[in-house]
Order: sequence, then C-alpha cells, then structure tokens
Amino acid sequence: MSIYVFVYGTLRAGEINDLAQASARRGLPAARLVGAASVPGVLVDFGDWPGLIPVADGRRVRGDVYQVQPALIALMDEIEEYVPGQPCCFVRREIAARLEAPADGLTEILCQYYPIDPALRGAATDIAGEDWIAHRRARSTGGFP
Repeated sequence: MSIYVFVYGTLRAGEINDLAQASARRGLPAARLVGAASVPGVLVDFGDWPGLIPVADGRRVRGDVYQVQPALIALMDEIEEYVPGQPCCFVRREIAARLEAPADGLTEILCQYYPIDPALRGAATDIAGEDWIAHRRARSTGGFP
C-alpha cells in the first residue's frame, strides 16, 4: 500500500533531512516524487528548520508530494519527533495538496503532512514567502531581513 506525503521543509530534496537520502541510509524503499504542490498554511522559521501553521485565509505553502511505502512514514515520524498520542511540536495530519501540474490525472491528492502545533511555535519568526528553500537560501545570503 502506498501513501502520499507532502513535505515542505528539511525533508525536501537537497535539504538536511532529504527524504531520498534518509530512506537510502535505512535501506527503505525509495520515495517516488509525484510533483510540486501547495497546501493552506504559513511558514515560521525555527532557525535550522521551518514549521507550517495551517490557515484558512488563502495563504499557501509550497513543497513536494511523494508516494511512499508505510515503512517510510515511521522514519518520517522519527525525523519529525512525532509520537502519536504525545504532545509534540510537529503533528501528523492529512491534507489535500494542490499539485502544480496534474500528475496521474489528479490536480489534488490526499497526503500526510507535518504541520506544527501552533501553541508550540514559541519564538519562531514568521516567513513572508511560501517556500522554505527560497527563504533559507535568501536568508543565508542576506536577502531577507
């Protein structure tokens, strides 16, 4: 059984928790990239990683949808320090992600994703843009305040 996941931060390709590299290190089946997508939300900056706060006001967060095997969900839970039934910064939820280009005949796809519990955002700063990678790159070159 395959599961779709939406990743928006450090699990994206080339980032510190790159999903493909993490699965290869554990000998797990590779995730299949479905395509670029977005979900309702806003990003906050925790320094080395972002958090996504769900909103219903039209703002969206960009990321990628992958098709994964169930074993990879357990690895993602570990990376995100998510333990079902326990208070965690990240929570795993289901969301309809809007694909930027139709894939497999779909424009939206039901995915697992890891928003944060808004009550645990602490001193994280708001990110004006919709893409963590663009924000991180601009931040490191002085492009963002």
